[in-house]
Amino acid sequence: MRIFIWLFSCAVALPVFGAELQFNFSETGGSGSLTNFHAALLGGGRPAVWKIVQDEVPSAFAPLTDKALDVAARSVLAQTSQDATGERYPMFVYDLEKFRDFKFATRFKIVSGVAEQMAGVVFRFQNTSNFYVVRVSALGKNVRFYKVVDGQRSAPIGPGVNLAPGTWHQLAVECEGNQISIFLDDRLAMPPLGDNTFPEGKIGFWTKSDAVSYFADATVEYTPVIPAAQALVNTIMEKEPRILGLRIYTLGTNGTTSVLASKEPEEVGRPGTDAELAAIRDGTVSFAREPGAVLVTLPFHDRNGDYIAAIRLKLNSFFGELQDTAVNRAITIQKMMQNICTSAEELKN
Repeated sequence: MRIFIWLFSCAVALPVFGAELQFNFSETGGSGSLTNFHAALLGGGRPAVWKIVQDEVPSAFAPLTDKALDVAARSVLAQTSQDATGERYPMFVYDLEKFRDFKFATRFKIVSGVAEQMAGVVFRFQNTSNFYVVRVSALGKNVRFYKVVDGQRSAPIGPGVNLAPGTWHQLAVECEGNQISIFLDDRLAMPPLGDNTFPEGKIGFWTKSDAVSYFADATVEYTPVIPAAQALVNTIMEKEPRILGLRIYTLGTNGTTSVLASKEPEEVGRPGTDAELAAIRDGTVSFAREPGAVLVTLPFHDRNGDYIAAIRLKLNSFFGELQDTAVNRAITIQKMMQNICTSAEELKN
């Protein structure tokens, strides 16, 4: 299955981590707005300029014959602004997914820079003031890892490397739990690191000051993060597989409800009805019948008894079943769910 993201094509595969995104800039076909990413900036200076440019890129594969072309003109992602402000860190962050256990790899080329000549990646990104970064410096001749917490950088960690500008290299970071491994040109750049500050977050590209840098052939192999509400639904369905339907609804800032999690994942995001709204606002229990089934909508309580969501259950019915009997069956499942998830924070993580 291939999913196209405007200027990037993202292909879903099944590597070691379970899923894969490929950001193939060569398939963009030209310039335009880079949707599904946003530009971020830590520090001072002018906003960064992220765009698609053409560059000669070596093939990622060895040529089949000595006559085969090893270099071709391709579209690459580029940060082209040249503001020499010292503490200026442009980033370009992918917005559609958060990653916990993953390997993020990209080819990069440091093109130019007077104050700095750097390229890198950010990962487990929370916002412009909280993230991890690993970057390579051609001027400093080193590779460094550090974290930014509340806008403050930690002491950098990493070895010296002899890397000249104008050549393509590969940088990769792999995270499993609190273990962080960094690779440069397919070799471990430093001993694996351990840090618990950011358990998950977004990924993106990074430069510093006036460094002009290019990126190509970026991939993320990852284990998909299952939202807590969906994990709760999955757990209940494993325990009670005869449930015909199970949805969790939440109330949005616009005053309407929508499906947060469901037995049928494609239903996530669909709007709710007055029954779910009444359950969340007033604790109202609603009941309806369908041929061979009953539908019960109930409030989802937190540990303090406050309404934080609504549960909609579809259960098999039997001949002559009373409404109270069906509601009591639904309440049993409601209590099971509330014992597993006891707060709005847990439910929406």
